[in-house]
Amino acid sequence: MHLRDAQGQPIATRREDYAAPAYWIDTVDLCLDLDPAKTRVLNRMRMRRNPDMSPQALRLDGDELNLARVLVDGQGASFRMEAEQLVIDNLPDAFELEIFTTCQPAKNTKLMGLYVSEGTFFTQCESQGFRRITYFIDRPDVMASYTVTLRANKAAYPVLLSNGNLVEQGDLQGPGNEGRHFARWVDPHKKPSYLFALVAGQLVAREQRITARNGSQHLLQVYVRPGDLDKTEHAMTSLIHSVAWDEARFGLPLDLERFMIVATSDFNMGAMENKGLNIFNTKYVLASQATATDTDFGNIERVVGHEYFHNWSGNRVTCRDWFQLSLKEGLTVFRDQEFSQDLCADASARAVKRIEDVRVLRTAQFPEDAGPMAHPVRPDSYIEITNFYTVTIYEKGAELVRMMQTLVGREGFAHGLTLYFERHDGQAVTCDDFAQAIADANPGSELALRLAQFKRWYSQAGTPRVSARGRYDAAARSYTLDFTQSCPPTPGQPVKAPFVIPVNIGLVAPDGRELPLQLDGESQAQHGTRLLVLAQESESVTFVEVDSEPVPSILRGFSAPVILDFDYGDTQLLTLLAHDTDPFNRWEAAQRLALRSAIN
Repeated sequence: MHLRDAQGQPIATRREDYAAPAYWIDTVDLCLDLDPAKTRVLNRMRMRRNPDMSPQALRLDGDELNLARVLVDGQGASFRMEAEQLVIDNLPDAFELEIFTTCQPAKNTKLMGLYVSEGTFFTQCESQGFRRITYFIDRPDVMASYTVTLRANKAAYPVLLSNGNLVEQGDLQGPGNEGRHFARWVDPHKKPSYLFALVAGQLVAREQRITARNGSQHLLQVYVRPGDLDKTEHAMTSLIHSVAWDEARFGLPLDLERFMIVATSDFNMGAMENKGLNIFNTKYVLASQATATDTDFGNIERVVGHEYFHNWSGNRVTCRDWFQLSLKEGLTVFRDQEFSQDLCADASARAVKRIEDVRVLRTAQFPEDAGPMAHPVRPDSYIEITNFYTVTIYEKGAELVRMMQTLVGREGFAHGLTLYFERHDGQAVTCDDFAQAIADANPGSELALRLAQFKRWYSQAGTPRVSARGRYDAAARSYTLDFTQSCPPTPGQPVKAPFVIPVNIGLVAPDGRELPLQLDGESQAQHGTRLLVLAQESESVTFVEVDSEPVPSILRGFSAPVILDFDYGDTQLLTLLAHDTDPFNRWEAAQRLALRSAIN
């Protein structure tokens, strides 16, 4: 859904025009009487005026809703409709708003909001689907506490699920309620409307009770249609691993009594991280040894992990506006990549995973950066937000987070992530807030010292190109690398300022030895991989005490999402292939040699 001007032309939404909402919603009490033809939605909200904004009318978003009643503090209220917004004037500073609407889930072919698929109710509310369920301030910076009551025919919809913890369920009493039941769910954590979810239907579940590292007990459930239960073991195992990994690696525990996954074949997105109730396409849940490939099993592990990790990076701390989409998606892609690597059995398997991630970046994101659809990781404007769920937001966004970890170190990054969640828990924030937290937790780091320049990665589109040239001085026993960086023009950005580019480097002797790395002016050498930070258009580094001309191993581990130009000879590539201690650059050398052989 997007705004249009008087002539019907779409209006761009601009990041610089962001303004906080005129009203806050503290609590939401939803009661949904589920019926495919006509679902009744009673929405009671405790609201208050935002004192930081000038007094103005309350505007609530809606889409394809039938409005039946509007009450303010229990009394009928005057309102008007402007386009698809419900507008109410002259409200007190704090009030209870009650809205009663109906919708038609069976006719909802957009699969956004509340819809029916093969006799089961599902929701999809990111990014603007909640307005198809009830009138609401449907934006991510409005976070509220939700209580949800679901009512339905018990035979047709025996399973009633929503976000949070199940606090009450049973049969409905009284005339007209024969054969009907209810379930009441309370989410103890504030969330934006895009994370609301419900599922109702004839489902079966694989269940597993776990004890977290902090001693708390939790119920994990994977819901599928009858007949698919035998294909859910790997998804459950992946969920167990995800819960354990996030608590061990980053100290982030599961914060609900239960965590649920539901699989459906009719789901536009791969999966959705609704708080405590993740909804997946069956492709990323169902697998059996008889039919699934290793890739299928790996994708299920990755996607289950990704959606679970959103429980903190996206849910507990969310986006102030949709321009900050990479705040949750880039960070969570990085977290699922780290999860998959940490689950690898050995260093070789870890390297293969990193190579796979870089191949996705190079084959999908680099071309996007080089074409007419190039856009920054944090865009400045959009007409339709769904068009920005791109590989740039996800994959390049993850590389930005990875560069932060490279600049502050693995332990320093963990400290920064802890500070980020402590500082912003329950808030809707920006990419700048995230970068600031990582820098503040690591004062004196390269990131902290160059933070303003580093953030150009968020605002400038395009793939930087790093050119390197090596010069060996046998008399001085020194080796100099001259670096230049540039970035081609992209739509709306003809000129780019220099980036902060972390370059992990090593020097390999012709006989295969890993050479110590001592920069000119230093008294001691470093061994192994050394971090260089490029921040100028052109700069040089000189290594001393180099007893023979080395082969530089540049950009180890693919430490920055750039294109590297270095005129390696075949002999140099063979040296790296045979002896480089960095597995990514060994693979890179092999790729270059194979390509040359194919061309020649």
